[in-house]
Amino acid sequence: MRRRPGIMLIALLWLATASATQAAERLHFPATGPVDGATDTLVVHGALDPSYARPLLEAFHAEHPSIGLTYRNLDTLGLHRRFLETPDEVDVLISSAMPWQYWLANGGHARPLSSPQAMAWPAWARWRHELFAFTFEPIVMVVRRELIDRFGRPESHAELLELLEGHGEALHGRVVTYDPERSGAGYAYAIQESRLTPRYWDLVTAFGATQTALAATTGEMLAGLKDGRYWLGYNLLGSYARAVADADPALEVVVPDDYALITQRLALIPRQAPHPENARRFMNFLLGDAGQRVIAEATPLGAVHPSLGGPGTAHALRESHGEALRPVSLGPGLLATLDELKRQALLERWKREFTRTDATSP
Repeated sequence: MRRRPGIMLIALLWLATASATQAAERLHFPATGPVDGATDTLVVHGALDPSYARPLLEAFHAEHPSIGLTYRNLDTLGLHRRFLETPDEVDVLISSAMPWQYWLANGGHARPLSSPQAMAWPAWARWRHELFAFTFEPIVMVVRRELIDRFGRPESHAELLELLEGHGEALHGRVVTYDPERSGAGYAYAIQESRLTPRYWDLVTAFGATQTALAATTGEMLAGLKDGRYWLGYNLLGSYARAVADADPALEVVVPDDYALITQRLALIPRQAPHPENARRFMNFLLGDAGQRVIAEATPLGAVHPSLGGPGTAHALRESHGEALRPVSLGPGLLATLDELKRQALLERWKREFTRTDATSP
């Protein structure tokens, strides 16, 4: 499958709803002298918070001090738009916007990587040898201690639905989730869940009945959970939620044990990368044992490398949650997310289910 007419306009319009801010943060690690004969420049653009990117960049630069490394942190829209405008300025592109990274690779924008690290990468975590998923991040619930003390801790979507239907009045305005119309992530998760189970729509109706607040970002939800406005947040990005909850004893992260979506950061080398050899070095580090250990030990992003176990790895999460984990499939199905007719149909049903109790109230 290759490009579909009109999909770029749809992608850009829809990506705009996914962007919370226009980030412009920059990290730079200057070259300190020739070590391995490499050219002296590498440019990485990522939709990845600098606090999570920095340990990876520092470790790579320690291995390759002759390479002057520049990292620009952009939101998903800014990253995608800037790449399309100047595809020859960046060596590695990293984003959590899985449909658009796939769209780029599928459209011929990615350079293949045939290194031993790439060839050994799990088939489920790559597309051809052009697009690589290098993190393993569950979509989670976050609950406050007040809710747990009063009603218990919901461990699954079924228990959450029972909680909302049984204690809706007490939870009015105390629950928060994504607004799928304003949030690209929220819409993507809604698509995936509606495919997984028809009971998803019962959950949407229950959210509406409890006057659930709708947010545009995980950060917005976490802020309300921290200050006590909300007692339960649904479908937060687990890597960000874990970092906040670990620092706040009032919050707990719940990975649902019936099913848990897994989203991943995708990396590619642009076909017009100005420093392709250094891009290959960085990708090999990202997919290799050293880079994946940094992800496992110094970030909450979740390492994918099949040989790594213990905390902070996909292996550990699979051991604790098994078949409940549902990674978003890396394939042509992602393009359906960019189909405007499908988007409108899903959003219309979501609004209808969310407001169902309003329509039936006297």
